[in-house]
This record gives sequence, C-alpha cells and structure tokens, in this order.
Amino acid sequence: MKRTRASEQAEPTRAGGDSARAGTPAADVDRRRTSEGGIRGYLRDFTRTLRSGELGSLPGIIGLIVIWAVFQGLHPQFLSPRNLSNLSVDIVGTGMIALGIVFVLLLGEVDLSVGSVSGLTAAVFAVLNVSNGLPEWLAILAALVVGAAIGAFQGFFAARIGVPAFVVTLAGLLAWNGLMLYVLGASGTINLHEEGLVHALTSYYFHDPAVAYGLAALSVGAFFVASYRDACRRRSAGVLSLPVAVIALRTGAVALAAFAAAYVLNRFEGLPLALLIFLVFVVGLNFLLRRTFYGRKIVSIGGGAEAARRAGMNVVWLRISAFMVSGTLAAVGGLFLASRVAAVGQTSGSSILLINAIAAAVIGGVSLFGGRGTTWAVLLGMLVIQSIASGMVLLGIPTPMQSVITGGVLLAAVTLDSLSRISQKAHGRA
Repeated sequence: MKRTRASEQAEPTRAGGDSARAGTPAADVDRRRTSEGGIRGYLRDFTRTLRSGELGSLPGIIGLIVIWAVFQGLHPQFLSPRNLSNLSVDIVGTGMIALGIVFVLLLGEVDLSVGSVSGLTAAVFAVLNVSNGLPEWLAILAALVVGAAIGAFQGFFAARIGVPAFVVTLAGLLAWNGLMLYVLGASGTINLHEEGLVHALTSYYFHDPAVAYGLAALSVGAFFVASYRDACRRRSAGVLSLPVAVIALRTGAVALAAFAAAYVLNRFEGLPLALLIFLVFVVGLNFLLRRTFYGRKIVSIGGGAEAARRAGMNVVWLRISAFMVSGTLAAVGGLFLASRVAAVGQTSGSSILLINAIAAAVIGGVSLFGGRGTTWAVLLGMLVIQSIASGMVLLGIPTPMQSVITGGVLLAAVTLDSLSRISQKAHGRA
C-alpha cells in the first residue's frame, strides 16, 4: 500500500503537474527551460529576474539616458563631438582605478587607499623619470611595482592577519598620501616631459576615421561570436540559453552604440588612445573574471568565503591577489591622471578621486556585498559620473555642488543595491 502511494505521488512530479504548480525552485527551472522560445520567452524570463531584485546595470543605463537628456536640454553643447570626446578621455584615469576596486568589491571588501596609491605611484614615476633621468619605461615599471607591492602589503594584513580591510586601507589612505608629499619634495609639483609616452597617453588621437570604425566593427563581430558560442555551449549542456533572435537584437544595439560613438569621435579628433587602452583593459579584465578559474574563484569568495575555503580554494592568497590587482590598477590610473594634467602635484590622489572610483563601480552594478558585478559596470558608472561633472561645468555650477550631487547619486546607488539584495533574499536568490 505504501508503495502504491509513493508511485501516485511521483506521477505528478514526473508529469510536471503538482510540483510545477507548487512553485518550487526545481519547477521554476523547468518552466524556464520549457517556456516559449524567442523574444517573448526571453522577455518573460527577464521580467522575472527583475522582479526578483537582480537589476544589474539597468538603473545605470536608465540614469545615463536621463542625465544626457536633461543636460542636453539645458545646454546644447553637452552632446557635441568635442564635449563627448573630452568626456571619453576624462573617464579613463578614474576608470582604471575603479577597475581595480571591482576585484576587491567582488570579495565583499573595500579599498579606501586607491586614491593615495595612484598619487604616490605617479609621484614615484615623475621623480624617477623627470628628476633623476631614469628611462621612461623603467620609471613606469617601477610605479606599477610600487602599486602591486602596496596592494600585497595591505592584502596581507587583511587576509592573513585578519585586520578589517576598511581599517587597513584607511590607514593606507593617510600613510601613502603623506609619503607622496615626501617624495615630491619642497617643490610640490613636477611637470612631465611633453614628448614622453605618459604625456601622450591622453593627448594622442587616431585621426584616421577607419580606426574608429574598424574598432566598432571588430567589437560588434566579437560580441556576436561570443554570444552565439555561449548560447550554443549552454544549449548543448541543457541549460537556459539566449534565443538567436535575442542575440541578433542585442548585437544590433551594440552595433548602434559602437558606430554612433565612432561617428561622434571622428567628428572631433578621432579615436583617443586613452579610450582604446581603457576598453582593452575592460574587455581583458572581464574575460579574466568570467572565463578563467582565477576570476571565478574571486567571485565565489564574495558569494561565501567559508564555502570557497571548504572547496579547497586558497582564500588567503586570492584575497591578497585581489588587493594587488587593485594597487596595480591604481598605479595605472595615476599615470593616466598625471598625463591628463601633464604634471604630478600635491593634489594628486585626492579624496574625491576615491569616492568617484567607488561610485563608478557601484552605480554601474557592482554589489557592495560581494559576488556580483563585471568590469563593464565601471564603464557605465564612469559615464554617469563624468557626464554629471561635465554637464555641471558647462552650466557653471560650482565645484562644491558637484560633490554634493555625486554624493547623492552614490547614496542612491548603494540604497538600490541594498534593496535589491533584500528582494533577492526574499526570492531565495541571495
């Protein structure tokens, strides 16, 4: 008799009846796999994801559209080729620093020292190259090594000793800023060589229109191939994958954005070298996080450090390495920031730089709670922040008010991230 009842209870489950109606996670997965394909099915799944609290970069995209529309309405030169080209260069220095912060945020930690590290490493480069005549490539290498060493030092205290990363990097913020002032010496400012490589980082443009359009075409082709291969791989594994129609639509959207950007840039000076380098970093680091064992381990630690440790991961080393990446990219960002003003001074590595770097990552969709985010979030977040700054400059709004507005945007992004996490917990997704 018991056997008969068990069989009767198993029948609806195999047929997808009672279990599916019960709304269990397994049933939900089955519905997604057997839902109507094409764009309609994708939109249904996308809506379900948004309702569960997984907003991703959608708030940042909507915010950027609104910001551009408002500032263009207030000042007709906001979306001019000159202003957008300058904006695309202005995002690079802080954006490089924010890329490093992504690695730390994915762990559920924070690095408050990146602004001071960027200023110190830029000062090290300037003193070695300009003041002491060291070849530029060696001075650049020395600056990067200093950044990585600082990251390893702070990561050791946070990961091995157990000192909270907030405290370690807060101490670093003060210490490295003081060391930068000491390195710069009495003059306080060192001008870079105008003919040097670092100076050219933000002043060189590819004037040939074919370069910008060629990069746009290459990007669109690479996006389509990567998306299609990923869909085929997921389909062969029997898991949910994007329909071909959706891939085509997304590729069309990328193509529209890429070629529009190329058109605008070519109407001014052409493709900036700084923007090209930044995009290479964004794509390369995104590949590192999503397609390599190292990147997946970093993300998994943010999802649960104890579970990662029990799975055999060297959590201590991975956390130290994330701080090393943050320190190294802070050094890279410092060089770009120095290139933009052609000098290193006492104001390099200011506190507003730290706020903007963290805000860029969070606004773009990187979670402060760890385990969620991509490097593309930095590009989106930097466009939002720099668009606000650029628009307020055009409107003649004082600098203090720019800080107030940026702080408000950061608070809104963090609040949205917290509400999103609460919603995900309620739906069993966090």
